[in-house]
Amino acid sequence: MSGFVPILKRELLVFFVTPLAWVLVTVFLLVQGMHFFLIVDHFSSQPATVAVQSPLQAFFGNTVLLYLVLFLLVPPLTMRLFAEERRSGTIEALLTTPVSPAAVVLAKYTAALVAYAFMWAPTALYVVILRRTGDVDLRVVGATYAGILGIGAAYLSIGLFASAVTRSQFIAFLLTAAVMLALFVVGIGEFVAREGSTMHAIATHVSVWAHMNELASGVVDSRRLVFYGTLTAVPLFATTRLVDAWRWSGT
Repeated sequence: MSGFVPILKRELLVFFVTPLAWVLVTVFLLVQGMHFFLIVDHFSSQPATVAVQSPLQAFFGNTVLLYLVLFLLVPPLTMRLFAEERRSGTIEALLTTPVSPAAVVLAKYTAALVAYAFMWAPTALYVVILRRTGDVDLRVVGATYAGILGIGAAYLSIGLFASAVTRSQFIAFLLTAAVMLALFVVGIGEFVAREGSTMHAIATHVSVWAHMNELASGVVDSRRLVFYGTLTAVPLFATTRLVDAWRWSGT
């Protein structure tokens, strides 16, 4: 895939020199810092015999703030990847260079994924703080961060495709947020649908809440890996085919 590295470097440079990137980083860390403080404050005021879960489980798997953070990060990270290039006309110049559509798509996607991981990296300090005050299962920590990365990878893939189907960053933002919201709403069905019903099974399979609760408890289900792998691969494949069509049509 010739051209992958130069495009990746360009996308990372564009991202990290824009004010939006650092606004996102700042807001993300403020929200997560508040989130962590509230959880630690809650647990410090509870007798150890009363707690039914650890602060780590509460932080990653049992609060809606985690999903609000995903809504905060993913649409802004992906909305400009193709939409801005199509609006400005630079996509035509890019597609006339000797670079494959797969390299273009994967470079842009990897840049978004690196930026996403970069934003989460400072939260590892919370694990260090928790280890100073008690035991922390590092295998559970690894599983939860892998889950965060996997869920983010899937949503970023959806956002990349949304950016490719429109010339407007705002519409790409709305499309990504709408799909994420739809998946979240379907997942909420696990609390509403009758246990044992088909709807409950579907909702549990889609529910980010259920997935992160499992990972925060140290449970890794291969069905989740298949689900998020598919949710990542299908939009990436569709985006690659779309970019290939642009090249042949001269758009």
